[in-house]
Amino acid sequence: TAIFCYNTTMPRIQNDCINTIEIKKSKFITYLHRTQDEQEAKDFLKAIKKEHPNANHHCTAMIIGNIMRSNDDGEPSQTAGHPMLDVLMHNDMQDILAVVVRYFGGIKLGTGGLVRAYSSSVSEALKAATLTTVTTLQEYQIHFSYDLIGKVDHYFRTQNIEVIEQQYEEDVVYHFLIQEDISKDLMELTNGKIQIQYIQDIETECVI
Repeated sequence: TAIFCYNTTMPRIQNDCINTIEIKKSKFITYLHRTQDEQEAKDFLKAIKKEHPNANHHCTAMIIGNIMRSNDDGEPSQTAGHPMLDVLMHNDMQDILAVVVRYFGGIKLGTGGLVRAYSSSVSEALKAATLTTVTTLQEYQIHFSYDLIGKVDHYFRTQNIEVIEQQYEEDVVYHFLIQEDISKDLMELTNGKIQIQYIQDIETECVI
């Protein structure tokens, strides 16, 4: 059995990711960084600049909560940061900073070429990254008699509901995780011969 992960939040990257592409001898190195703090994002950018002091540009785009920012860092206006941000927005990304470090290769790309290059840099990095969403599940505990085990197990199996703990004492106790309340189904299934108790909400991060 497994928990189905519904995309209840915008996707985030699971881990930081680096991806490099080369276009007409210019090298574009994309860093994707997961962050929930704008100051921490600025500190990450400082570290990248320190790592690449001789690069021509360090262009950025970020989405953190309601904050959306981009910076062309010396490239012609709207040709770098904004296209990068467009890619993040198009993919519904959240809590992310994208930094594209460019080493100029001597051949000018033109306005359209720059837009395509910076867009492609972030798109390719996102394809290489592992994305996750956070799903909120409810934990429940149920008590029922041994003669109902067959019915209850069959229901859980057909509904793909994970039982995370089982106890067999005077009666049977199951703990399970679910996204929506199934109390009504269980009461109907057992003719009301079941005790159902909500325990807590659990946030789980699922790879998509």
